[in-house]
Amino acid sequence: MSSEKKSKLPLILLAVAGLGILGFFIFKSSSEDEEESRGERAAAVAVAPIEHRPIELRRVFSGALEAHSKFVVAPKVAGRVKDIPVDISDVVQRGDTVVMLDAAEFDQAVRQAEADLAVAEANLAEAKSSLEITLRADLRTTTLRERGIASETEYDNVQAELLARQAQVKVAEAQVIRAESSLESARIRLSYTSITADWSGDEDRRVVAERYVDEGETVSANEPLLMIVELDPITAVIYVTERDYGSLQPGQVARFSTDAFPNTVFEGQIDRISPIFRENSRQARVELSLSNPDHSLKPGMFVRANITLDRVEEATVIPYAALARRGSDTGTFIVSEDSKTVRWHKVKTGIRSEDTVQILEADLDGRVVVLGQHLLDDGSTITIPDDSTLSIEL
Repeated sequence: MSSEKKSKLPLILLAVAGLGILGFFIFKSSSEDEEESRGERAAAVAVAPIEHRPIELRRVFSGALEAHSKFVVAPKVAGRVKDIPVDISDVVQRGDTVVMLDAAEFDQAVRQAEADLAVAEANLAEAKSSLEITLRADLRTTTLRERGIASETEYDNVQAELLARQAQVKVAEAQVIRAESSLESARIRLSYTSITADWSGDEDRRVVAERYVDEGETVSANEPLLMIVELDPITAVIYVTERDYGSLQPGQVARFSTDAFPNTVFEGQIDRISPIFRENSRQARVELSLSNPDHSLKPGMFVRANITLDRVEEATVIPYAALARRGSDTGTFIVSEDSKTVRWHKVKTGIRSEDTVQILEADLDGRVVVLGQHLLDDGSTITIPDDSTLSIEL
């Protein structure tokens, strides 16, 4: 290699090294600019306003309807069913005859008791007549004895007969009383063959819900024949857990819906709350009363009861979706006034109602982030695309 070429080689190597160093610094500067640009990139979020308004804690309980009261028609005597003038869904007035039993045997018992009474009354009349005769004989014997005509033996015999006649009258009177009692019992049993709907309560009209027998069947005493129910008001039965039990009280208003009338809301109130919980379900029975003047609601229907357990008139309310967690804290991101940054704010919540939640602070205002919180930290920059359409109204 010539001496001229050897003298140029260090210069070439020095130039290459300089270019390498320059390229490194240019690449480093470009990477830092890109990272800085990425760090300042604004996150797209959706927001909703913070409101100050009432909020309610509601629960929806499932249950079923039951008759407000039930009256089971049953005979007091055994017999053959002769007639049932009512059927299922018929309206019954208090005191109406709803079942007739064959009364032939009971009629005969009444006539027999009447005959026994007539005999007892005749025996009483005979005993009283004999007593009258004996009283007159006693008067004559007493007079003759005072004159010394009748002996002591004759007087004693008349006195003994008088006592016997008086006893016969008392026995005859007792027999009459017994015969009268037997006649009254026979008449009562005869009246039992005409079975009436005599329920207690204020409602004078009820509806036949069940019919258990037909004409011609022989029934025993106390065997159910009909069930008559009161449908206005009607009772809804729900079961509640310990979580909600303490928030319920008699008189509390409830709104009901049922699949049979999906577009109708019925109103009622709590009547009774059971003082015990069922061991197998850990739930307590709650009975509610509903007005049902047209009898459209029927026992056995499935219902949903919407009950307000608590209400705050002036509450700070945000969407439930605005809540986020950072570590062990629950909070929300509040949008700055210029809508460019957010501030992390730790909160405590109160009542949750559907998709909203109460914040237990009264000084919160503005808007909160409801979508995109996973991209944010305290002080992060944001952008709200099409603010008028993406913000969520409560």
